[in-house]
Amino acid sequence: MKKQSNWLQAGAFVLAAMTSTVAFAQENETELQYFRANDKRGLNVFETPKEEEKKFDKVRVFVGGDFALQFQSINHSNALNNLVDLGSNVNLPTANLNINTQLADGVRLHLRTYLSSKHHNEAWVKGGHMQIDKLDFIRPGFLEGLMSKTTITVGLDEFNYGDAHFRRSDNARVIFNPFIGNYIMDSFSTEAFGEVTVQDKGFIGVVGLSNGKLNQSVIVNDNSDNKVSFYGKLGFDKQLSEDFRFRLTGSWYINKGTTTGTWLFGGDRAGSRYYNVMQALEGNANDFEGRFNPRFQQMSAIQFNPFIKYKGLEFFGIYEIVSNSEELGNGQFTQVAAEALYRFGTSEQFYIGGRVNSVQGNANESAADVQINRTNIGGGWFMTNNVLVKLEYVNQQYKSGFAADNKYNGGEFKGLSLEAAISF
Repeated sequence: MKKQSNWLQAGAFVLAAMTSTVAFAQENETELQYFRANDKRGLNVFETPKEEEKKFDKVRVFVGGDFALQFQSINHSNALNNLVDLGSNVNLPTANLNINTQLADGVRLHLRTYLSSKHHNEAWVKGGHMQIDKLDFIRPGFLEGLMSKTTITVGLDEFNYGDAHFRRSDNARVIFNPFIGNYIMDSFSTEAFGEVTVQDKGFIGVVGLSNGKLNQSVIVNDNSDNKVSFYGKLGFDKQLSEDFRFRLTGSWYINKGTTTGTWLFGGDRAGSRYYNVMQALEGNANDFEGRFNPRFQQMSAIQFNPFIKYKGLEFFGIYEIVSNSEELGNGQFTQVAAEALYRFGTSEQFYIGGRVNSVQGNANESAADVQINRTNIGGGWFMTNNVLVKLEYVNQQYKSGFAADNKYNGGEFKGLSLEAAISF
């Protein structure tokens, strides 16, 4: 009841805020510079664009939000026959509050608050960052040629490792994800970071540092080595013709610590989008089921992402390897994913498609090989730029590598989910 009460309070607050600010917000969103629209216009936008479409005249604030509601009809099973019974019903809705502020010419602030999430009862700030695309606050035209290609981002928020995080569901912001769940190994974390992005004639380069911590603390002790994380990206993204776009990137993330840099695949504190799957009759519920976290220390990860769009046909892929050090056992997991969509209609407001996703590897050289496979089939309808309804069939199988007494031994969940979303 507490969680439902918190949701109702949060919802009432957001509705009140929407009533008083929606006209102001929608009018001024178009004044935000170097911005990825939080609606259908933001599909297939990765790094924020460098084209200056709007001139700065004064400080402007855009208050927006995300809302998502699911109807889930999924069954699950395992070899032990010790899972809870699942029915078909509505899941608790989720909500985000987004604040974007144009502070100065080429200087913008983003803040996202989770008002209601699967994993947390209370409203709390997911993260925020400042994005700098001009240095005119130093003096007009300062390093203008360099900054026409460069973006500086600093904050405590998600950082730019890989391309999959641009297409994932971020609590209630599910409008960019064509399916319900995120990938099995979900590369997403909110850490204190600073990064520099260069975009020039299709070339993309990112270099960044983070402190490797999900939970921030200045305390240093024998169990805290405080190693920083180094990450980056190199790639190419070009609209080669009116109908054909090609993008290919490679990203890396490296941290040699044992107490930092361990959150890359476990940094989403909102919870997964599949509810109560693989939950045992006895034991605590895990709000992150459906995902797999290697939980490596001294971790290195690389991710390659091809993206191709030809007219309405769209392909996105992942090839990712994550490993720990020789000192910790030479563990390694590989993730492979392929997603194909066909968007159609007068404004490509409809789509159908499928996704296959597999994770395979071991925690160390002496551990058994783990394999998890997932298939998604579905489609969606953008009723407006801000409203999306999507339907999905999912089948996830825990194929091998789990002990006889492990709840994932012979595990599987499958079924249908319907998700409705509003983002603005």
